[in-house]
Amino acid sequence: MSKLFQAFLTGIFFTFILDFFLFLGIFQNYIKLHEIDVYYNILFADNQNIFIFMGFSILIGFLVIYINNNRITATILATLFLLISLTLIESVGESVGQMLLMKKDKTIQWKSYTYHGDIYYDDRESLSFYDYKLDKIILLNKKEIQE
Repeated sequence: MSKLFQAFLTGIFFTFILDFFLFLGIFQNYIKLHEIDVYYNILFADNQNIFIFMGFSILIGFLVIYINNNRITATILATLFLLISLTLIESVGESVGQMLLMKKDKTIQWKSYTYHGDIYYDDRESLSFYDYKLDKIILLNKKEIQE
């Protein structure tokens, strides 16, 4: 196996672990907090950015395989893991979830109703929408939304 291919696979492995913990924190502290009905696997798969994932995979793979100083490599990987693990703290996980998933101050026309509020989660088939007037989260079918 070539060293370049080995670096790429190693990078994918480490990036996958970091990605897992990032989305675990978002799931625990944002999705469950707002009682959004979505499984972890769907959240993980639907919200991946392949360019960021591949970029980190290449960078981490290069770091692990080609840098011969284990102290530098371990320090960088431990720092990345520590930063990503911060999403397991409730306030950090909720803030990161809001940054990645929430769309603030939107107006939506659904059937004969107009809602004004925040989109908490944009699913494959529905929206979890917090309406300011109703003061609660409602689930709207995407097929019935008029924009």
